Amino acid sequence: MEIKAIGCEPLQLKRMHIEDGHTLKVYQETGGYASLRKALEMSPDDIIQTVKDSALRGRGGAGFPTGMKWSFVPKDSPKNKYVVCNADESEPGSFKDRYLLERDPHALIEGMIIAGYTLGASTGYIYYRGEYNYLIAVMDKALAEAREAGLLGENILGSGFSMNIHTHTGAGAYICGEETALLSSLEGFRGHPRMKPPFPAVEGLYASPTVVNNVETFTSVPQIIEMGGTAWRDLGTEKSGGTKLWSISGHVKKPGVYELPMGYADMEKFIMEDCGGMLRDDKKLKAVIPGGSSVYIMNAGQILGKGVTLDYEGLVEAGSMLGTGGMMVMDETVDVMETTMNLSEFYKHESCGWCTPCREGTDWIVKIFHRIAAGNGKPGDAQLLLDICDNIEGKSFCPLGDAAAWPVQSAIRQFPDDFMKWLDKKTNGGITANV
Repeated sequence: MEIKAIGCEPLQLKRMHIEDGHTLKVYQETGGYASLRKALEMSPDDIIQTVKDSALRGRGGAGFPTGMKWSFVPKDSPKNKYVVCNADESEPGSFKDRYLLERDPHALIEGMIIAGYTLGASTGYIYYRGEYNYLIAVMDKALAEAREAGLLGENILGSGFSMNIHTHTGAGAYICGEETALLSSLEGFRGHPRMKPPFPAVEGLYASPTVVNNVETFTSVPQIIEMGGTAWRDLGTEKSGGTKLWSISGHVKKPGVYELPMGYADMEKFIMEDCGGMLRDDKKLKAVIPGGSSVYIMNAGQILGKGVTLDYEGLVEAGSMLGTGGMMVMDETVDVMETTMNLSEFYKHESCGWCTPCREGTDWIVKIFHRIAAGNGKPGDAQLLLDICDNIEGKSFCPLGDAAAWPVQSAIRQFPDDFMKWLDKKTNGGITANV
């Protein structure tokens, strides 16, 4: 498992290979909490502007500008305000946050304290996915170290600002990666998404102003305060600032977590050179899911020789999305019909059942896939799958519906032959005319 920076100095991965990098002692020896001291001497408005200048966009998948999100929190609200870290990381293909939580917990704590000071929040929560329960002990120890050192709790560093942070674990539900479902779970209810508006910045946890950000987003904040917003932005592109962590898995020689500058060029070089190329030398690249399972799958023709840049804009232009940066690489031995069926089973299982399009649609998708896999496919099954996806996409209560539809839509359109060979067992002419 590779863990390294390419094309930039390591920022997020700065302490990954340092012995005891998770401890307060080593964190401070390597510059930790200096940004907090600096931030406490700045005004909240100046911090928000610095984050805006950085062009930091949420690293949990949506890519919403972080500084803008923070600015939505009402300054004059009489209610308590909250800072919540989304450490759910349930997206198949994504595993970068796990390393930050395990090996650099104080970076997250520092980022959350800065956010709390900026927004006037005295309480923070770190919400873990159920399978990450073992990491809570690491974080609780780091939180205890910070409290003992006067970096957390009452009157932080003599500034007059007080804040506490608590850990909380879910039960392994994918839907709780959606911020409003996470807040419902944190309050002790079932993890169902909420109607928006009102948005969490106005009415979130306990109906109070709340900012929810991903682990990687919060750990970027101390770097931004240290370097300055513009300098951090210039590590990437004008619209996608800084560096980004990528989880890469599948048929490559060097899977792992890589830190790349936003706008890194290009995707082919990253896979074929930086990640060592295809796992089996005699096999060719067939497909890549670049941003976690809920984005559009790409075929080799969309990547090889195309100079696809690894940022939000570059991947949209190439026909997919950045998402969480969970890149899954597949060689020519893979049957995309089968892999897409596997993903569809996941989304059916993880649907909360709250809304009809997602609850019923994901079930029908899986039934049709099973029929095709059993050799009983019908001539119009590919088009039927597309029609069902059209009735889910943009019509479900939360983004899980889109996440279930996009892999199926793109798989059929980019890899029709993989579906044709299954349908040809029972039909004449395959699916070409239906795509």
